[in-house]
Amino acid sequence: MKLLLGFALVSSLAHAASPSDCWTLVHHGQNARACFTQLTQSSSAYERAEGAWGLEDWQAANENFRDAAKVASSHALVKVRWALLLHERFNNAEAADLFREAIEQDPNFAPAYLGLATVQAEDYSGNPNEAIAKALALNPKLAGAHELAAKIALDNDNRELAEKEADAALAIEGEATSAMATRAALELIADRPPDVWLAKIAAVNPHDGAAYMQMAHHLELHYRFNDAATYYRKAVEKQPELWAAHSALGIEEMRLGRAEEPQKELELAYNNGYRDPATVNSLRLLDSLAKFKTVKDASTVLILDPKESDLLAPYVQEELHTILATYSKKYAMELHGPVQVEMYPNHEDFAVRTMGMPGLGALGVTFGQVIAMDSPSGRKPGEFNWGATLWHEMSHAYIITATNQRVPRWFTEGLAVHEEGQRSPEWRDRVTSDILLAIRDKKLMPVDKLDRGFVHQEYPGQVLVSYFQAGAICDYISNTAGEAKLLEIVHAYADGQDTKQALQSVLHLSPEAFDTQFLASIDKQYGKEAQGFDVWRAKLKALVAASEAKQYDDVIANAPAVIALYPEYAGDANAYELLADAQHVKGNATEEAKALSAYMHAGGQQPELLKRLAALQEKAGDASAAIATLTRVLYIYPVRDTELHKHLGTLLMAAKQYDGAVREYAAAVTTRPLDMAGAQYDLASAYMAAGQRDKAQETVLLALEAAPDFRPAQKLLLELQQTK
Repeated sequence: MKLLLGFALVSSLAHAASPSDCWTLVHHGQNARACFTQLTQSSSAYERAEGAWGLEDWQAANENFRDAAKVASSHALVKVRWALLLHERFNNAEAADLFREAIEQDPNFAPAYLGLATVQAEDYSGNPNEAIAKALALNPKLAGAHELAAKIALDNDNRELAEKEADAALAIEGEATSAMATRAALELIADRPPDVWLAKIAAVNPHDGAAYMQMAHHLELHYRFNDAATYYRKAVEKQPELWAAHSALGIEEMRLGRAEEPQKELELAYNNGYRDPATVNSLRLLDSLAKFKTVKDASTVLILDPKESDLLAPYVQEELHTILATYSKKYAMELHGPVQVEMYPNHEDFAVRTMGMPGLGALGVTFGQVIAMDSPSGRKPGEFNWGATLWHEMSHAYIITATNQRVPRWFTEGLAVHEEGQRSPEWRDRVTSDILLAIRDKKLMPVDKLDRGFVHQEYPGQVLVSYFQAGAICDYISNTAGEAKLLEIVHAYADGQDTKQALQSVLHLSPEAFDTQFLASIDKQYGKEAQGFDVWRAKLKALVAASEAKQYDDVIANAPAVIALYPEYAGDANAYELLADAQHVKGNATEEAKALSAYMHAGGQQPELLKRLAALQEKAGDASAAIATLTRVLYIYPVRDTELHKHLGTLLMAAKQYDGAVREYAAAVTTRPLDMAGAQYDLASAYMAAGQRDKAQETVLLALEAAPDFRPAQKLLLELQQTK
């Protein structure tokens, strides 16, 4: 009933019932073309706008709404309807502005608040529940407000509230099909048949594809990607000309790694005028993906940009094999077929893969056994650890499969965050300033309601806080009850238990008792840092000022106290780096290395700082430490860095770690260095040391092809030929 909001409220407009009559026909799935055509012949610009809208003449509708809004006596309804047209035609920014103008024109017009909430809910911006509350305060009988509240509640997995709000809408408006779709989705999510609600929808409109689209959307946000595709398909069967459903189906098929279906459905939507950003960008992405390189083996499929596939594929494939072996043993299961990993050097391409998926798109996203993520070059150096992201997303692949897509968002995200820390303590989730403030201000959510922190935020940064809290909960369970209990909880969800039941059956705790214990542990671990946050911020600011003033003795004297107040802070202008810089100026190499090592173990990821540490370690005679530090850099920013790969290869050769040297020298070759002959020679030498003589000869010949007079390569070739 979204398109009908407000009609019944404004009886003073001339012929106000006529647009309502036309849209009521649409709501019932009847042919309304004649009705809308009659409206286009009206003397009222507003009615002409409604008529053109119904005939899908978007430009004429927009122009007539503009004319209608210019009339001094026009009601706020005109701007609300105009805004809804813009919303429907993919212009939420201007729609939101118009809704606000309508509110300014008439602060008591409830549909304007409902319209604003509609945009906020779709964009996951602002707090739509505030606008809904205002709308219902002004008009408690506004069924559409209850329908939207129900949808938002189910997005947040607040099933009780979703049912309550849907029923409230239906009590007001018996034909509220969006509310019926929410009730049907509730049944589907609970693995109960939705037939009763589907019959009610069909009684109102036997061709209502939008209701099936809504069900698919709710399934999607509950990780039920295969089921979502099924219901998007039902939507297009019910309403073949619902182009939005064709687009959504195409995008869902892309997420499932299907081959031909996505292009077909997306082009069908596009060619019929449905050109929202998701459709347009997804088609562009499919064109780009056609040029990507696919690297396969029995258990993995990598889809990589051809410019960096030769460099990244060996690292990613090796890490994937380690992950598969680790998780298959830990979770006592195997995935169904190979896992597909797509890595995008253009972050905007990756963003297309996550469009419409709130709280999922920061670094990577998992759709069953299809994983999409940024490549290292898609982010600034130091912003992104591709290894941690891969372990995180692969955990999702296992847990979503193990539970047959019946796992709460908070738990699968929390377990994935936990697994990052299990792989490497330096990869564990760190407390950011937003998290510390949330701890200080008691904003952490009850465990059985934590899913609500991942979609529609109640405060800025809540999604980030929720990720941290979910991971901290899994850490806490592991530390207090044992790692095996996490797998028992997975099995509990697979058996159909909810969070309350899983905590009781596995940990023998109620959610309330668990929250008490968990929050006490958080307070013990972070309470002091949270309470001292403002003091830390002031002291860090003073430390930065001292460093800029070259007061290095003051920096050396005060940095340890600043670090002690917030030891996990390794972001911009952190005390570790300031201390290392001061020690460097003073010529204290050992202390400089200590500061940089502490930075690294606190989770610091700036490649230049880590390479600086490795140089200090090597100079101090600790080659193994230097190798370990440079290996960490490989997980952060291995692209476009010939010197990193070459130098690490040299260290590995000296340490007689020949397979690693082969990998690094090969990586150096893929960066196309100026001295290609030298790079090929290094690689040939590593192959020979590793006992791969055929590859050594093949590679040294390439070196000589690039530089025929290169004496070391000539000598190596002679040696290879003499020892055959």
